[in-house]
Amino acid sequence: MSAQEPLLRVEDLRVEFSTEDGVVHAVDGISYEVQRGRTLGIVGESGSGKTVASLTTLGLTRTQGARVSGQILFEGRDLVALSDAELRAIRGNDIAMVFQDPLSSLHPFFKVGVQLIEAVRAHQDVSKQLARARAIELLRLVGIPDPSRRVDDYPHEFSGGMRQRAMIAMALSNEPKLLIADEPTTALDVTVQAQILALLERLQRELGMAIVIITHDLGVVAEMADEIAVMYAGRIVETASTATVFDAPEHPYTWGLLKSIPTLAGSRDEDLVPIPGTPPSLIRRPSGCHFHPRCPYSQPSHERIDPQLAPVQGEPGHHVACLLEADVRRALWAQLRAGRMPDEALAAVGVPQEPA
Repeated sequence: MSAQEPLLRVEDLRVEFSTEDGVVHAVDGISYEVQRGRTLGIVGESGSGKTVASLTTLGLTRTQGARVSGQILFEGRDLVALSDAELRAIRGNDIAMVFQDPLSSLHPFFKVGVQLIEAVRAHQDVSKQLARARAIELLRLVGIPDPSRRVDDYPHEFSGGMRQRAMIAMALSNEPKLLIADEPTTALDVTVQAQILALLERLQRELGMAIVIITHDLGVVAEMADEIAVMYAGRIVETASTATVFDAPEHPYTWGLLKSIPTLAGSRDEDLVPIPGTPPSLIRRPSGCHFHPRCPYSQPSHERIDPQLAPVQGEPGHHVACLLEADVRRALWAQLRAGRMPDEALAAVGVPQEPA
């Protein structure tokens, strides 16, 4: 495999679930790449499909009866086409995942060390004694104090931050090439969040692994991610470098995410701007642009035309799926960045309204 080739390439991935109410289009034709040693942040509201996409990478949606199409190329091998046995050899060894809730991911009846030993021996032919030594080494690596003693504790004896560190230790037990972290800081206080993110960055530097971090919070990936993919209703609506997403985003949904979080640079009196409405049903999705019912800048034609992810002119690596003209998008973002509300931005830019 060429050193220039991405470690992971996802091409036109679609994941569907059949239910009594209809077909759930959980992931609807997404494509992205993850380079070796780099971090991709996948952001979006709950129900946008970001977790399902990563569970499918590990083959974990097969047991749920998902219909999967497209390609997931890991080091050139299509994971979608592999057998369950072949996937098990890769899962936990070459690709590992830190799940959202460490308390439910760790078995409450078994000591943390026992679970770490099992993770090590699942892919390595070593004795229990050597696996225990590795478990202690892993706990020390992720910053658990007194690891030779804490290895014999049960999950409930760990704090929330320590349980998350233990989950990261388990994921790193076989030094994977790709680590998927699903909401790794949810339900943790701000100080512990910062510690967990700093830990992931340090481990990435030391081990040279790639990371996919899944979150609803752009603030979490602001410093850590190299690239960001923004998901909405099962699709990627914008992808670019982290600097571009924060400085020059071009999709109204990305604007909404950015304007709904506080910043240190903003005025203390500045209002946060919530995204109106709720995420759409993935069974009965809106026609045309799926975001148009919630978009303050939507035109009548947006209800009929389905935008495709397309490159932004003059910005390599930046892609957006939006029906607004590029110059209009940039003018609107300039107004929003200056503190205007959406209706004020529209008036300032003078976007002509199409007849219904």
